[in-house]
Amino acid sequence: MQTELSPDVVAGLAVLVIAAFILFNAVRILYEYERGVIFRLGRFAGVKGPGMRFIIPMADRLVKVSLRTVAMDVPAQDVITKDNVSVKVSAVLYFRVVSPEKALIQVENYLYATSQLAQTTLRSVLGQLELDDLLAHRDKINQELQTILDSQTEPWGVKVSNVEVKDVDLPSEMQRAMARQAEAERERRSKVIHAQGEFEAAERLSEAAHIISSENGALQLRLLQTLTEVSAEKNSTIIFPVPVDLIGPFMNRLKKKEG
Repeated sequence: MQTELSPDVVAGLAVLVIAAFILFNAVRILYEYERGVIFRLGRFAGVKGPGMRFIIPMADRLVKVSLRTVAMDVPAQDVITKDNVSVKVSAVLYFRVVSPEKALIQVENYLYATSQLAQTTLRSVLGQLELDDLLAHRDKINQELQTILDSQTEPWGVKVSNVEVKDVDLPSEMQRAMARQAEAERERRSKVIHAQGEFEAAERLSEAAHIISSENGALQLRLLQTLTEVSAEKNSTIIFPVPVDLIGPFMNRLKKKEG
């Protein structure tokens, strides 16, 4: 037995289907870290925050933009430094969107544009430095890169928070030359420290000689101390030095008698 649906029932079902379709296309869910940029008939109509948002089907278009910080690897770039050394330098870039409407309207693809800008800026800035500065002043270079990139991405609504130079790959011959340079520098420091020690020891000996010569009994006390140290070694033979000061008076008397 077949039952035919009345026109009113068919119309009701059609209305329900259309309403479900409209509701499905009218509701959007935005997470806390997202913002929805609405374009109404092709024109910018506003930015919606997180939660359940309703749009006009067929008239509105909502584009989601994430506000979370993006960590992007900058591929290794071939850089020729100011002193004509070819190196490969890679970096990592941290940025986030602060103005969703600018990130969609002012640039076609802000992720790709930021990546390309970071690569060209990295080559440009490092090409103006010498190799020693590149290796020794990482913090200063990172700050300079961050300042340049942030100023250039500001019209796109992108904030560059940090740039870190990650790896600097040197040619093998340059690595060997730097190893020899470091070894020569360590040897130079060793010789300087040794010479400084010899100089300080000579100063102390000079001061000690001055004190001994200025005090009458200092030489005899030092002689007795030396004899004590020698006798503690249990040597079979001891050479006993006699200071000239002790026998000087006797020699003078002998000369007077002979005269």
